[in-house]
Parts: sequence; structure tokens; C-alpha cells
Amino acid sequence: MPTVAPLDIEGHVVAAAFLGDIPFFAAASGAIHRLDGGDKVTEAHQGLLTCVKDHASQTLVTGGEDGKVLRVAHDGSVSTLAEVPRKWISVVAAGPQGAVAYAHGKSAFVRLADGTVKEFTEQRTVEGIDFAPKGLRIALARYNGVTLHWIGTAGTPVNLDWKGAHTGVTFSPDGRFVVTTMQESALHGWKLDGKPGESRHMRMTGYPAKVKSLSWSPKGKWLASSGAPAAIVWPFAGKDGPMGKAPLELGTRANILVTNVAFHPADEVLAIGFIDGMILAVRVADGKEALLRRPGKGAITSMAWSANGKLLAFGSEAGDCGVVDISG
Repeated sequence: MPTVAPLDIEGHVVAAAFLGDIPFFAAASGAIHRLDGGDKVTEAHQGLLTCVKDHASQTLVTGGEDGKVLRVAHDGSVSTLAEVPRKWISVVAAGPQGAVAYAHGKSAFVRLADGTVKEFTEQRTVEGIDFAPKGLRIALARYNGVTLHWIGTAGTPVNLDWKGAHTGVTFSPDGRFVVTTMQESALHGWKLDGKPGESRHMRMTGYPAKVKSLSWSPKGKWLASSGAPAAIVWPFAGKDGPMGKAPLELGTRANILVTNVAFHPADEVLAIGFIDGMILAVRVADGKEALLRRPGKGAITSMAWSANGKLLAFGSEAGDCGVVDISG
């Protein structure tokens, strides 16, 4: 068994992340814990709703019930990026060149590094945001589909329509596909580089529960997802992505739901967190499994690898969190 450095914090862990070599844990209470020569705590929000890592600046971007969008640095210092009184900020994203996006109601906002803010309004509530891997472009998930906006130009928005409630969105690392999580326990995808008139839809269904966690493999050949008693891993290497192909099922456990997935930064190895707190690492090539953590308190809600891939930080809905060292 790898060694685990445990940490027990108050309440639900929204996100685990590494900033440099320092593991961070963002709790729903609004406290941000960092293991930096002991447990150091920054009180960031009055109720934290969402937290993502900004890979470009090695910071965290958070949104809260207090209407604030904050940036948290590796030393725990906090700067305010936006403040919207009486609104809950439950959707944020970090993009290239210091850009940050957030949403409330039917409006999404992109704040550029120079402080300029651009607003994008939808017909329905914005449920998810992601930045394209290249160029300043965002995808906004909403009811009945996704809208793609270019940020710096007056280009026409592109509507990707599919009936139903889309609750989250992600671009593939090569920018060729957009995939959403849906309210109805399914994923939906669009191929962006197809010829006009080509069928661009990808339906990924059959999940017994809602998909709350997605992770792309390092080169974007695979998309792993939670929501079943195994990690469901769809193939995206071919030009048509998973269309007509069956997914892999990794880390299968009878009736024990996968709640979180995180691909290793360099290798096609997937960390799989379960509803009973157990964590497995599984190699895509042959399905070989390694136990990283025995069952513990609460479902695994977030996992993140260190840059060198030797440490895995995790958090659970019960406040159980820690760091697994697999270098031994």
C-alpha cells in the first residue's frame, strides 16, 4: 500500500489541488486548507460553491455564496476578481492569458488579465463553462445545448443544440470535441471539425447515476467519467471520437458507484474514487489495478495529481482528505 498523509477537515471537500508541490483542499464552509509544513487555513468565502485550478498561474479560482470570485495563490493569499452582491457564484473557469470566467443566472462573464470584463447572455441559466485549449473561446452549457463564443472578436456565437438539461461542459485537449454532462445520467458530445452536414452528435448513455466527474487522459485519447459501478472511459483517439465504439470499464466493483476520476498527468493511469471512500489506480492498457486507499468516511468528491505524478491529493464529502504517495 502507498503511504497516506491524512487530514480531517470540517465538512464537504469541494476540490483538492496541487499548487506547485503544495496540496490544497477547498471546503464548502469557505475555508481553504493547505498542507505546507502543517495545516494552514485561509478563510476565503462565506460558503464556497466551486473551485478550479488555474494551470497557467498555479493558483485556484473560487466562487461562493457571498457573490465573490477569488484567486488563491500558493501561499494562501487571496485576491478578489469579481464581486456580485446577493448572487451565488457556482460556475467558474480558468483560461489562457490570465482570463477567468464566471456565471450567475443567464449571464456569463469573462475577466481578462487587464481587468476588462465581457458579458455573454444566454436565453437560459448558464450551468457550466470551459475555455477552449487554444484561442480565447468559451463554451457555455445551458438548457438544450451549448453556446460557443469568441471572446476578443465580434464573431457569431455557435449554437450546439441537443434537447435536455446540460449541467457541465469540457473541451477535449486538442479542441476537436465538446462534451457535456446531462441531468438525465448521460453525456453528449459534438465534433467541431466535421464537414458541414456531417453528423456531429455523440450520445454517451447507459449510466445508472448522474455523471459528476470527467477527466481527459494526458493526450486526450480517452475521456473518463463517474456515474457507474466502474469508471466509464470513452475512446477519443479516432477522428469520430467514441461514435460506434464501446467504452472501457475500469475498476469495476459490484454496485459500488464511482464518484470521481482523475487521469495521471503523464501516463494513461486513472485514479478512481468511489462512494465508499476507496481509491484505485488503474492502467488503461491492461486494466491492472493498484489499491491507493481503503474505504473511508464519505464519497470521494475530488482528486488531483501533483505535476510529477508521484502524489495524489483527495477529498471526500465527509471532510476526510489526504495525500497518497505512490513514489515508493
